[in-house]
Amino acid sequence: MEKLTNKEEEIMKILWFLKKGFVKEIMAEITDNKPHYNTLSTIVRNLEEKGFVDFIAYGKTHQYYPIISKENYYKAHVNEDMVSYFDNSYKNLVSFFAKEEKISVKELKEIINLIEKEN
Repeated sequence: MEKLTNKEEEIMKILWFLKKGFVKEIMAEITDNKPHYNTLSTIVRNLEEKGFVDFIAYGKTHQYYPIISKENYYKAHVNEDMVSYFDNSYKNLVSFFAKEEKISVKELKEIINLIEKEN
């Protein structure tokens, strides 16, 4: 699965939230650095060409909806990032976030409890 650009990923997050939307509805959800309407329309069409979204046509207007789930996208790219940045080690991944203080001891304990419950 292709990794999206930051802007494409931002638009996908909006579509995952909305479930479906017209370009003007997607635009309304963008809070910072709103692109021009035509630019946003081009990004959404690119997402369609890449196989991330599809649309329902209402005359000349299209209502877009995601066909790749957020979970599947993130699962594919977390694994890819783990291989690239953390030597394919979940330990290295969690250690990184712990050292950067992005994860608390409480959260680490919750993760350990989840793992122990599954085994």
